[in-house]
Amino acid sequence: MTLSLAALLFLLPLLGLIVLAIKLDSRGPALFRQHRTGRHGKIFEIYKFRSMTVLEDGADVVQARVGDVRITRVGRVLRILSLDELPQLFNVLSGEMSLVGPRPHAVTHDEYYSERISHYRLRQQVKPGITGWAQINGARGATPRLSDMQARIDLDVAYVERKNFWLDLEILARTPLVVLSRRNAV
Repeated sequence: MTLSLAALLFLLPLLGLIVLAIKLDSRGPALFRQHRTGRHGKIFEIYKFRSMTVLEDGADVVQARVGDVRITRVGRVLRILSLDELPQLFNVLSGEMSLVGPRPHAVTHDEYYSERISHYRLRQQVKPGITGWAQINGARGATPRLSDMQARIDLDVAYVERKNFWLDLEILARTPLVVLSRRNAV
C-alpha cells in the first residue's frame, strides 16, 4: 500500500493530464467504474480511466477487441500503454487489489467462464492485481475463444500456486517491458 501511495503522488501530474485529455477528447466522465470479482468472490468497484464511449457494467459487458469502434482516440493510447489502469492504485490503497495478482474480470465474465473452465475460481484465492503472471506471459487483451481464456486462467492458477515475494518483484520488473512491447494490447 505504501508503494501504491508513493506511485500515486509521483504520478499525480500525469493523472491530471490524462483526465484533461479524456475530457477534451470525448463526452463523459474521466473515470470508469465497473463491478469486478476480487479475493474469495467479493465484489468490488474497480477504477479505470475511461477509454471507451460506453460505460458497461452488469449482465451485458462486451470485451474490447482490436479495431473496436467504441474506443476513443485518447482511449486507444491509454489502452496501448496500459495508462487506463493507473486509477487502480486507489483500489490497491483501499485493500481491494494488489499490485500483482490475477487481473479481475467483469462479474458477468466470471460467471460465464466459471461454468466453462473447471479451475477458474482458484484465481480468486488471492487479491486481484494491476498486473500479473498471465499478462507478462502474453495472456493480455481480448479472449475471443474459450481457449484464450483457458490459457490465461492456467497462468493465473500457476501464479496462485507459486505466489511469493520474488515472483511478484519479477512480475513488476517485467511489466513495463510487456507494456512497451504492445503485445496483445487492445
